[in-house]
Amino acid sequence: MFIIPFRTSACSARVAVSPLRGIAITQFKNGHTYSYKNVSRRAIANLMLNKSMSLGFWVNKNLVQSERAICTVRPVRN
Repeated sequence: MFIIPFRTSACSARVAVSPLRGIAITQFKNGHTYSYKNVSRRAIANLMLNKSMSLGFWVNKNLVQSERAICTVRPVRN
């Protein structure tokens, strides 16, 4: 997994991606963490290479509103 360096975002606090496996894990600013599989590998590569891309825009387009990505809620760790 690669952790995407922090970028200004109103919704996401942190994003980690695996371009080979097509997986993304995002932690939202409200503390909830979600794992997504079947994420577009091209979209992941674009996020990793384009340092000026909005993190919130990418999360909404490729994870939250995606028809192909499958979401799983990750349990909160104490």
